[in-house]
Amino acid sequence: MPSTSTSSTVKPSPAQPLWVMLLALLSGFALSQAYRTTTSIVAQGLQVDFGLQASSLGAFAGLFGLSFGVAQLLMGIGLDRYGLRRTVLAAAPLGIAGAALSALAPSYGWLMAGQVLIGVGYSPAFVACTLFIARHFSAERFAFFSGMSMGVGGLGLLFTGTPLAWVVQHWGWRAGFGVLSTLSALSWLLIFALVREPVHPDAPPRAPESWGQALAGFAALLTLPHTWGVIVLGMSCYAAFLSLRGLWLGPLLMDRFGFSLLDSGNVALALSLIALFTPAVFGRMDPGMHRRRAWVGNASLLMASLFAVMAFLHHGGATVALMILMGLLSGYSILQYSDARSSYPPELTGRALSLFTMAMFLGVALMQSVTGALGAWAGARGMEPYRVVLLAIAAWLALASLAFRLLPAPPLLKPR
Repeated sequence: MPSTSTSSTVKPSPAQPLWVMLLALLSGFALSQAYRTTTSIVAQGLQVDFGLQASSLGAFAGLFGLSFGVAQLLMGIGLDRYGLRRTVLAAAPLGIAGAALSALAPSYGWLMAGQVLIGVGYSPAFVACTLFIARHFSAERFAFFSGMSMGVGGLGLLFTGTPLAWVVQHWGWRAGFGVLSTLSALSWLLIFALVREPVHPDAPPRAPESWGQALAGFAALLTLPHTWGVIVLGMSCYAAFLSLRGLWLGPLLMDRFGFSLLDSGNVALALSLIALFTPAVFGRMDPGMHRRRAWVGNASLLMASLFAVMAFLHHGGATVALMILMGLLSGYSILQYSDARSSYPPELTGRALSLFTMAMFLGVALMQSVTGALGAWAGARGMEPYRVVLLAIAAWLALASLAFRLLPAPPLLKPR
């Protein structure tokens, strides 16, 4: 599993400073952020070209998260056995090919195949950045640097706001995937040219685990009672906000309030701009390992209540304002990474982060697929689909927050 020893900060490589290598890795994470939020912008075009219903759109959006999440387990092992650079460079071409396939897809089935390739190709992107920080920066600054990385990665969300909406409006959704494929190739070249992993001069040589040992290590995490609270909330918080930002934002604003595609893109752009800063703000506000869980639980309940309010709002301006508020609050998800990191001893941290990331994106896939099916079910029965979808997300998040409070807390975080 990925090793995250942070006993000392590594000196920069003579070739490239640490921050340059981190930024290169973050270019891949930014692309993964872009891919996971394209659906809300291309949804209308897909519906016209392929006759998709809400359930099919939900399955399309969720397939990225499903393939991304499932691949986390294997990528986590690969990051440890083969290193960050080689794993990212080997996986990313699958994402590039998937974007090109999506741009040329003659049918819905080919489009889904493209989503699988993109999800697998970019599955190591953020974990690679997180492990780079954990290995080469001080433990005390983990939340802050992770938050900064989330902000930089948010540049990918900027592209899937107004810029992608403009491209799609003028040249169609296929052109959008074509541009993303080109940017992905440039990111691969950047990582290839700049990233060289520093080596701890004091680190003893360590033989990597076999694949069987690594898989057994993942399974062992699931035997720890406190892992389930981390997983349950991990599958819910990011999934809730990404289901709004990446799937339902565009259709909701266009169908409920008559927004144009470009107007919806502008709202998505505003949320993306917020995403550049809020993770770093929450990282700086990190209250420490013993109070962090309470913050995360309370923020999750507040987010659930905002989804419930939005379900009954029928004013476009108020809905946009509420989305902006939710965007400001969404930065608390970075505290979940810090909570997962501090819930396990150092020798388990890497696999715990991989498991947490896998849970996050399996949650995204599940929530987007389920809400897509609920939206189709509600529409077929004459109900307003967006109210049903938003209430379902609110209930899901509230129940996950309750489970997080009631399930056992990590022994490392209990007051001594």
